[in-house]
Amino acid sequence: MTNEKIKTMLLIIVSFVIGGVLTYVIIDGNHFIGNGTTTTVGASCSAKNCTKVVVDESGISEAVEKVYDAVVLVQNYQQGQVASTGTGFVYKQDEKYDYIMTNQHVVASNEEIKVVTSKDETLEGKVLGGDSYIDIAVIRVKKSENLTVAPIGNSEDSKLGDFVFTIGSPLGYEYRGSVTTGHLSGKDRMVSVSTTNSNSEDWVMRVLQTDAAINPGNSGGPLLNVNGEVIGVNSMKLVETEVEGMGFAIPIEYAVSHIDTLEKGNKIEWPMLGVSMLNTTDVMALYREGISISKDTPEGVVIISVENGTGAKDAGLQKGDIITKISGNEVTNSAYLRYELYKHKPGDTVEVTYIRDGKEKTVKVKLSKLKNE
Repeated sequence: MTNEKIKTMLLIIVSFVIGGVLTYVIIDGNHFIGNGTTTTVGASCSAKNCTKVVVDESGISEAVEKVYDAVVLVQNYQQGQVASTGTGFVYKQDEKYDYIMTNQHVVASNEEIKVVTSKDETLEGKVLGGDSYIDIAVIRVKKSENLTVAPIGNSEDSKLGDFVFTIGSPLGYEYRGSVTTGHLSGKDRMVSVSTTNSNSEDWVMRVLQTDAAINPGNSGGPLLNVNGEVIGVNSMKLVETEVEGMGFAIPIEYAVSHIDTLEKGNKIEWPMLGVSMLNTTDVMALYREGISISKDTPEGVVIISVENGTGAKDAGLQKGDIITKISGNEVTNSAYLRYELYKHKPGDTVEVTYIRDGKEKTVKVKLSKLKNE
């Protein structure tokens, strides 16, 4: 075979190979050139009948559409005027009503509640129940064809870095239905908060952290994964000039675990130890109570009085005792003490570790029912 024939045959073979590659690229070009779209499969589904959403350059419009009509603007009226606004979402429907979850601080001190749907329908709302410690409340409205139910997911299945988004009403009516996106920045964050209007932090919340924009008016709205499933209830953000993109949401499992009680209009029964207390860092307040502690005293809670007829009284706890642990878990201040205490129910018995006269002691205390304020 001459060299010319060999060259011709090689050229034919190479042409066939190149032609095959080009045909594959044209037919299945989305993997190579095509429209240049990068696709990512959504998070695992937790809700019933959930379908995964594919995230691409077009964004999360499919996920937003799934849940958009479940999100509402909540208006808190006082003396006939809108005093404050927030967000809520429908978590349940029956034959007569839609049930909306929101934050307790959104509906606190209300005289009238109105709900505005994504279709701009205004509905009269009734607050069935709420609790300031979990910061969750339930609103009931007459069933509307403009409302759908948001699928409930599972925050425990979410991973750090997962894509998340929110739908809410930042700054009220004008910007209702705003969508913001971000990532799951943290899980199991412990954030100290006040359950009253004071600056005193008396409670610790275990929350999800996100960098999705959460502004005033977003409170009570859903934090969602890319499948449009609710994994948290937006509750707060850090508002400091040097802080940016730190919002927090109550894990949906924690909220749902109490929702039946609130829906029925019942109070959540929190346990009571039976003591009045101050933090070991409240030196001046302790001095006014006639209590002095040494500088090397570990962080904890100082008992300033014990209520008669309670488990603390029966267990022999006294003024001046410094509680450092509840059931083996450290309590550095009164907010953490309540957090550890409220893991239990009235009637439960807990082990209290305390310091008296410089010596560490333990005692078992039966918890009473917290008196309604």
